[in-house]
Amino acid sequence: MTDETALAEVVARLRRAMRRAARGADPDNPLSVAQLELLSCIGENPGARPSRLAQLLKLAPNSVTTMANGLRARELVTRTGGGEDRRTVALSLTPAGEDAVRQWQAHNAEILHAATERLHPAWQHLLTASLPALRELVAAIDELVEE
Repeated sequence: MTDETALAEVVARLRRAMRRAARGADPDNPLSVAQLELLSCIGENPGARPSRLAQLLKLAPNSVTTMANGLRARELVTRTGGGEDRRTVALSLTPAGEDAVRQWQAHNAEILHAATERLHPAWQHLLTASLPALRELVAAIDELVEE
């Protein structure tokens, strides 16, 4: 197994583990992880069009539109005209949407804190030291996606 294959496998397993743990940490949350990821993406890209969000999340545009409509019905997202072209739509978070994202991020941080506390201090240090490299890796992957 190559280093890249091993890294891809660990990232996929980490993502699945985080999703399971997030569901367990907040079982009463009516939102799906996909909806929470869309809310997060809108928070990072306020005023984005659904097509742009679909591109960023690698989802079908109609999936984003369907989810956004559901989030709008829950008053987590606002939908406004996208500027001069009245056919376009821009999405932003409502204060309740911002709260949902903050709560989800807090649950994720709590999960990671609890898990890393179980690790040897040397591993904890290595994980912390690797954050700049992981951020750079994310940026490089984002660049590849944009190309």
